[in-house]
Amino acid sequence: MDVLSDVLSVMRTGRPYAGRTRSQAPWGVRFPAGDTACCHVVLRGGCWLLPREGAPVALAVGDVLFSPHGGSHALADHPGSPLTDFHPERDDDDAIGEVRIPGSGPATELLCASYSFDQARPHPLLGDLPEIIHLPARVGHHPSLRAAVDLLGSELRQPRAGTEAILPALIDMLLLYALRAWLDEQPAHATTGWALALTDPGISTALRRIHRHPERPWTVEGLAAEAGLSRAAFAKRFTTVVGRPPLAYLSWWRMTTAARLLRETDAPLRAVAERCGYRSEFAFAKAFKREYGVAPGRYRRPE
Repeated sequence: MDVLSDVLSVMRTGRPYAGRTRSQAPWGVRFPAGDTACCHVVLRGGCWLLPREGAPVALAVGDVLFSPHGGSHALADHPGSPLTDFHPERDDDDAIGEVRIPGSGPATELLCASYSFDQARPHPLLGDLPEIIHLPARVGHHPSLRAAVDLLGSELRQPRAGTEAILPALIDMLLLYALRAWLDEQPAHATTGWALALTDPGISTALRRIHRHPERPWTVEGLAAEAGLSRAAFAKRFTTVVGRPPLAYLSWWRMTTAARLLRETDAPLRAVAERCGYRSEFAFAKAFKREYGVAPGRYRRPE
């Protein structure tokens, strides 16, 4: 699995959700701050983004918005329209929803998707993202993202047999393509950050090795050799770009992987320890408790 896919699969919790909204002017919806990331796509008509800070932004058909940190923002037919808080009524087991706001004016249709991320232990890649990512629709730009929007919109418009199984994968596609599009638009001259980390040949190679084989006894020298750099050059570049030293990131990823295995599998503690690079359960349990404040067994079965 590549680094971006790996990060999202580990950070996301629960099931994603998607729905369509059809609002007729005048309307305004405020999305309060929370622990859920969300994505909006304008399918028909137009509206305005009212960010928590800064000037309103006009949105047109095909525009995509992604709010990765669950920050508060609002959407409205006009910047001056009154706002109501968004509190959808839906079953937690239902992956599809629909919201209608009646009115006498022009209609706007939106595709909305939401994702729950582990906010208690966010990956630094997510920390690099701005409060709001706006990807305007431009002919010839990000065709894969547009295809994902079309597929998701089609399933929401006409649910059929298998839609409940298809939707989670399509919502994941929407998120991944939105992040790819944002990463692609970052300045080529950037000197730090995950947009650079995922494209820098040496650093991205080292990250892939860490993610694919956290059980290996990696050293700075070993990772530098994988990256094709000297030890000193690699250590300095990795720390500058990623934001932490190579072995500190390795330890962080090992513990993150361990937490996922404990919560999502029935693997014995010894197997989890070995998968995360520890030769003894005792050393693993000590490191895990230092990181999370509880023993692995208690973490797996919280009271």
